[in-house]
Amino acid sequence: MDLAYIPSPSSGVIYLGPIPLRGYAFCIIIGVFVAVWLGGRRWVARGGQVGTVADIAVWAVPFGLVGGRLYHVITDYELYFTDGRDWVDAFKIWEGGLGIWGAIAMGALGAWIGCRRRGIPLPAYADAVAPGIAFAQAIGRWGNWFNQELYGKRTDVPWALKIDADPGIGRVAGTYHPTFLYESLWCVGVALLVIWADRKFRLGHGRAFALYVAAYTVGRFWWEALRVDTAHHVLGMRLNQWTAVAVFLAAVVYFVISAKKAPGREEVVEPAAVAEAGEGEDGGEFARGDSGEAEAKAKGEAEAKAKSGEAEAKSGEAEADGAAEAKAEAGPAEPAEQSK
Repeated sequence: MDLAYIPSPSSGVIYLGPIPLRGYAFCIIIGVFVAVWLGGRRWVARGGQVGTVADIAVWAVPFGLVGGRLYHVITDYELYFTDGRDWVDAFKIWEGGLGIWGAIAMGALGAWIGCRRRGIPLPAYADAVAPGIAFAQAIGRWGNWFNQELYGKRTDVPWALKIDADPGIGRVAGTYHPTFLYESLWCVGVALLVIWADRKFRLGHGRAFALYVAAYTVGRFWWEALRVDTAHHVLGMRLNQWTAVAVFLAAVVYFVISAKKAPGREEVVEPAAVAEAGEGEDGGEFARGDSGEAEAKAKGEAEAKAKSGEAEAKSGEAEADGAAEAKAEAGPAEPAEQSK
């Protein structure tokens, strides 16, 4: 008898009248919102413009969704393109099935296009959004809880996840490791780690993003080994475990090489923001210059008037002195003759 476990929703869809609200899609949307909000705050703090992260997300998010779905469909093609399967299901993204590796790869391509259009370096943008992506993953994983998918091996631990039977897809009732919860908590820890390291060491040139990738793949390798869903195996390990190892090594190599070639952090992340700030300063200096010129002009006119007054005074004194000298030279006046 199970004394404690995490219950699963009886349905992953809630209807508001005729409108279906799917838990999986809802979690993805909330995750995207959090990533854009946090990324925007970090971008502005680094000297970027308000709204830039959201503008580039218009490119990154659709590319990421397409990439995530493509990775899932390609690596689990037997779910859609074998006998008894309907290939149309490959387009039903709301039923679950997004591969993080494809989402990050294609999302990065979309972000690169958006950054290029605005003249922004992609590594700086990636550093700003890295913790937000980790938080988005933490939230998005709860979509698997709504769909009762991607759970781990059977267990009777108090935090086990109760799964309902579904003969249609071969799902057996029981209590299993909640790998969705493990990943969610791990991603929260990764986000906090990146934020802390970025503040302490002033990571730049894509190194905050590389730290996020490396930290995430460490956890992914562990909980991937717990999962019991169907997967391709290579040399005794699941394909996603090999992918995690390869991506981890790539992130570490990038981190080391980047630190040697471009130490420190970018001084300018968005040229347009610097130009805008410069125009504001120039305007202020121009206004101050006009005021100074007016003051100088007024002062000059006052000095000119004062000099003119002094010159007039000196001229009057000179005339008075000249008249006095002329009188002295002429001598005393002769008395007039009396009438005879």
